[in-house]
Amino acid sequence: MSKALAQYELSVPQRLYLWLACFFCACLLIADLVGIKLFTIPLPFSFPVPWQTERIDAITHTCGMLTFPVTFLLTDLINEYYGKKGARRVTWIGLVMGIFVFGVMNLAQAMPYLKADYNVKQEAFDAVFGSAKIMYVSSLLAYLAGQFCDIAAFSVIKRFTGGRMIWLRATGSTVISQLIDSFVVTYFAFHLGRRIFTDAGPVVPFVEILKIALTGYLLKFAIAVAITPLIYAGHNIMHRWFGLTPLPPDMK
Repeated sequence: MSKALAQYELSVPQRLYLWLACFFCACLLIADLVGIKLFTIPLPFSFPVPWQTERIDAITHTCGMLTFPVTFLLTDLINEYYGKKGARRVTWIGLVMGIFVFGVMNLAQAMPYLKADYNVKQEAFDAVFGSAKIMYVSSLLAYLAGQFCDIAAFSVIKRFTGGRMIWLRATGSTVISQLIDSFVVTYFAFHLGRRIFTDAGPVVPFVEILKIALTGYLLKFAIAVAITPLIYAGHNIMHRWFGLTPLPPDMK
């Protein structure tokens, strides 16, 4: 390789950061796009909750949960090896990409429709992308608040523990940030957003907002605990395969 080309060759840490950033953005955008669909998984048992008379006997949430928790896992890995600045950079990149996709969605809806049997029906296209706009915006706002909370909490816990107990800073930061995320997305999507966009549906009372947010948070809490081993697997891969060393707790 010539010297002219060598100066543009990415180092191993740079290439790894690029891959992590791309995977992060993919998980975020997929979560925002498929999040308009709700799923329900029956449980083999039921349990009572204080905010309603009916017992919980199924897990119900949006399909965005398939990939959105991965963004927090990736943020923690990036924070561990590239510091808060590296994690914040990925967060801003994800936000810009999300806004770009939102703009393209609106542009696609506004494009003149071709009336043909082989074309997707305009009503079906609008039902998927048009009706979900407020949820999409709500998800981006919650994402921004949750990610920066996760980055800050991760760094504080890492300094407090002196870089020990990976599980504590990974799970602890995610548990805290997901609480913020759950409340922001629920409040904007079903309360504040519907006050701003009056055609989005009736405004949900604040008490119900708390119930919905708490129910969603319980699922996210369970997922955060369940994926804790993955942070150890990620550490092992980045250290053994790529030779990276975690940054000291006092480095930003």
